[in-house]
This record gives sequence, structure tokens and C-alpha cells, in this order.
Amino acid sequence: MFIATLGGIFKFKDIPEEYGPYVQFKATIEKREVKDDDEIAILDITGTESHHVLFLDSYDNIEQIKHELEDADAKVNHTTLKIIEGHLS
Repeated sequence: MFIATLGGIFKFKDIPEEYGPYVQFKATIEKREVKDDDEIAILDITGTESHHVLFLDSYDNIEQIKHELEDADAKVNHTTLKIIEGHLS
């Protein structure tokens, strides 16, 4: 199992260029039109060059995020969970 740590939380308009392809890929999977003010968490997957994208308005609670990451064979560290939890509506 991989560990996911927070790379950052950004508005879509402020997303660093390196994360752009990951955001677009996740948006395509979710059939989502991304808006400039969408809040997006980027998780870095330890031991890989991969990132996991979370459109924060898609989740009602932290358990949904934990479940999604378990499906991707990843676990979120405690500090990251607490930070993301503070950003959920």
C-alpha cells in the first residue's frame, strides 16, 4: 500500500502546470467541467511519480476520500486527512 501526502490545495486557476494533466484526466473520468474557482487537493503518492486529484466539492466527508484512496491502494497520512477535512464543505 502506498502513502498519499498532501502536495497542495489549489483553486483550479492557480494549479501548478505540472499537475494540469492529472487534473484534466480526473475531470474526464468524472465527466466534470472544471471551473476556475473549484478547490482541488493534490496528493503525492510516495514512492511513485504519480499524483491523486480530489475535487473537494465532490465529497461529503473524509471517509469517502479514504475509501477512494483504498481502491487505489493508497492510504492518506493523518496530517493530510486533517487538512483536507478542514476544506470540506
